Amino acid sequence: MIFEISIVVIYSIALLLIFLYALAQLNLFVNYLKARNKKDTDPTFDFSNPEEIPFVTIQLPVYNELYVMERLLNNIAELEYPKDKLEIQVLDDSTDESFQATAAHLKKLQESGLDIKQMSREVRSGFKAGALKEGLKTAKGEFIAIFDADFLPKKDWLQKTVPYFKDEKIGVVQTRWGHINRNYSLLTKIQAFALDFHFVLEQVGRNFGNHFINFNGTAGIWRKTCIIDAGNWEGDTLTEDLDLSYRAQLKKWKFKYLEDVETPAELPVVISAAKSQQFRWNKGAAENFQKLYLRLLKDPTVPWKTKFHSFFHLLNSSMFLLILTVAILSVPMLYIKAANPEWAVVFYILAGFAFSTVIFFMCYWLTYSKIHGGGFKNFLKYIGMFFTFFSVAMGFSVHNSLAVLEGHFGKKSDFIRTPKFNISLKESWKENKYLTKNFSGNTIIEGILMLYFAFGMYSAFVVGKEDGDFGLFPFHLMLFVGFAFVFFKSLLSRA
Repeated sequence: MIFEISIVVIYSIALLLIFLYALAQLNLFVNYLKARNKKDTDPTFDFSNPEEIPFVTIQLPVYNELYVMERLLNNIAELEYPKDKLEIQVLDDSTDESFQATAAHLKKLQESGLDIKQMSREVRSGFKAGALKEGLKTAKGEFIAIFDADFLPKKDWLQKTVPYFKDEKIGVVQTRWGHINRNYSLLTKIQAFALDFHFVLEQVGRNFGNHFINFNGTAGIWRKTCIIDAGNWEGDTLTEDLDLSYRAQLKKWKFKYLEDVETPAELPVVISAAKSQQFRWNKGAAENFQKLYLRLLKDPTVPWKTKFHSFFHLLNSSMFLLILTVAILSVPMLYIKAANPEWAVVFYILAGFAFSTVIFFMCYWLTYSKIHGGGFKNFLKYIGMFFTFFSVAMGFSVHNSLAVLEGHFGKKSDFIRTPKFNISLKESWKENKYLTKNFSGNTIIEGILMLYFAFGMYSAFVVGKEDGDFGLFPFHLMLFVGFAFVFFKSLLSRA
């Protein structure tokens, strides 16, 4: 009996936390609707007046990016901004042949009059944060724009972002990520679906509500004095961008998010690359919760509502741990429910937490319709995408939960960059030299859980009354599909 009660209690707490997270998302949904009805006047510079144009430094932190460096450099060289007010730092920690290829390409760009230089370090300490910090020492710009190797800002990107710094309180301007290979495969569609939610509803909702948002590591621009005032880049977490963002906002710097300025980028096309990216983001978020949340909580100048949203912002990745807990316990819950009919009221209350799914469904539809358009046909496509996304997201829960636990318990690990592909030039991702083909023990666990949730579906037919109990059958079906997808994709990515 104690064992059964313990399972019900843990299951209930996990569902309650997920429900509170859903309520936070619902509040961001409301904020987004309010923001949509408020139109700001975009500031501009008089480009005929040289005195008005500030100096900008573009930083390109790269490490072994053989397949995308030429595309990146050519794209950055086309940015429309006065050349005498622009410098480009290629912060190149590469250890392979891409370093020499980049150096040769830079000479051609320098001959065109572009102030662009390659900077390297003997010791790659602090990884990306260390490279950004090193480049900042000699950066001539008043403002620092940062782009990862797979990002392709449009020609007028600086013209659309830099003028916002006329407000001296603004420390960061962040733009929305786009996806050049959104429709490459089901995996890329799922990743785009998740990122669109963050870059549409979450960033706009938090920014409009004057809550803390985050610079997303790329496709944004910093005021140099803001970076210094906030304590500069630090490499003690895997998400240095989230870390500096919170420290800057604790220093009362304002962030400006531009939903309508899209910066295209390439999504990982193979699951091992997506997993490495997910691991870094999820572990880094947990590390930053441990590093910063108590400081934020104690700050009397931060409104309680912002503290509430920051709690779920920094613990966003920890939702995977809660989802995994609910998933695993849901199977024994079927048998506990059947064996204890006197607990019927408890199970009716727990069923009410399914309203979380309704909230998520509504919130994700808002972001999906923003990107793809409304209408009945798109709504039908959305329904399929919603359940596919959540199935696969749950399939990632083992991998991501381990990342979260490492983050909360302080286990340190190296910054493992996400391999870039440039699919337009390389038709086969299997030829990418940066892909890891090591077998992960997580894959075995994912395969076992696939079978476990197949048993969960079978249990629906044999527990309870003679006609079974199918209340959790759709949930177990999604879990089975999600873990099967991740398991088999992980095996095939090693081929």
